[in-house]
Amino acid sequence: MTNTTRFGGALYMLIMLFFMWGFLTSMNDILVPHLKSAFTLKNWQAQLIQFFFFLAYFVMSIPSGILIRRLGYQKGIVAGLTLMGLACLLFIPASYIQVYGLFLVALFLLACGITILQVAANPYVAILGEPETAASRLNLAQGFNSLGHTIAPLIGAWLILQNTEEVTVSTIRLPYAFVAVSLFVLAVFFSFITLPDVQEQEDTTQKRSFSLWDYPHLYLGAVAIFCYVGAEIAVGSFLVEYFRSDPGIGLDTKTAGTYVAYYWGGAMVGRFLGAISLSGNKSLVKMAGIPLLAIVVVKIVLWLNGQPLSTSLGFDLMLVVNFLAFYFGKSVSNRQLALFAGVNVVLLLTTMFSSGQVAIWSVIGIGLFNSIMWSNIFTLAIDKLGEFASHGSSILVMMIVGGAILPLLQGILSDIPAIGIKYCFVLPAIAYLYLVYYGTRGYKQ
Repeated sequence: MTNTTRFGGALYMLIMLFFMWGFLTSMNDILVPHLKSAFTLKNWQAQLIQFFFFLAYFVMSIPSGILIRRLGYQKGIVAGLTLMGLACLLFIPASYIQVYGLFLVALFLLACGITILQVAANPYVAILGEPETAASRLNLAQGFNSLGHTIAPLIGAWLILQNTEEVTVSTIRLPYAFVAVSLFVLAVFFSFITLPDVQEQEDTTQKRSFSLWDYPHLYLGAVAIFCYVGAEIAVGSFLVEYFRSDPGIGLDTKTAGTYVAYYWGGAMVGRFLGAISLSGNKSLVKMAGIPLLAIVVVKIVLWLNGQPLSTSLGFDLMLVVNFLAFYFGKSVSNRQLALFAGVNVVLLLTTMFSSGQVAIWSVIGIGLFNSIMWSNIFTLAIDKLGEFASHGSSILVMMIVGGAILPLLQGILSDIPAIGIKYCFVLPAIAYLYLVYYGTRGYKQ
């Protein structure tokens, strides 16, 4: 019996956690335009939502690694879920008091809980099975993370966003109260289930102290995580504002919010493709089935909502391009990373110098090519760390702080009249250029 088969049940339970923190992270893309209108904020002030949320990763990653090493994976997961539930409850008094700073505190605490889950779950998923399929398992888990990302904008746009002149924060209470209850239920569930005690591979012949500078592929990978997360969040958090304020697009607030689901849905489709591509079972028929299924599902949703089926033609085209990129990537982690990052640079340049449907679908298509970046960077960066895997994981999760820094910088750029919301996308384009470097040279040990 292989390790993957033996630990399959544990893997499926961990996937639930990936879904939940994906859902909560994507809700920020709805909170940014909503609280911007409710508190009459500038773009850079609204991006403090992402800043405080992702700042927690930088502050909490090293303490989370220490916590996991002392409590173990399972108790660490319970602690993270409990803290997340308490943070979600804090949204309720914040909506009554109507103080923007209290929302930022709640988001910071929420992300602290997610950080604990990230530090525990990512290396745990990598360890639960054969080393050569670690990237495949992480892509599978990240696929369900993206499912949460995809559903959140749809629910958030429906329950929170309004096309009215007077915007109220009261619409935030119900969604976050429901999420808080769900998190507490999950915490109780993980308190009583039995997870396998999987130990990291340890060098028993020689005890060494950890030095980051001994592992260039790790510290360069940490910079890659910073750039990837920063670029992904910066693009996602600006979509609603971009689609509703750019004269060449001009969507209403709710419609713009629903388009965010395509961005994160693309990442979900790409991650499931990546799971097959990197699993060693990369049948073209199986791989082609995923984008075809995505096209069918999107068409059914459009039909049920009474929208023309041609609405998603741009997304259909992006799916085909993404499938071809997987094929030419030849299932090699570093090659796929460099190729996908290069495509994202082209897509960002396209949206900056076009308008209408071309501008919309080129920037949304970036989600498809973000898909495999986290898992590929993560597995390349912690490769051969052995007993220091948890140290490496803590450092990589800490660099998720890119999601705090790049959106804030992009907000500052967008408030400069000469640049505006359209050309501020040059910042994530530069970040993706670094990922091209890491996928071609920086990953080497």
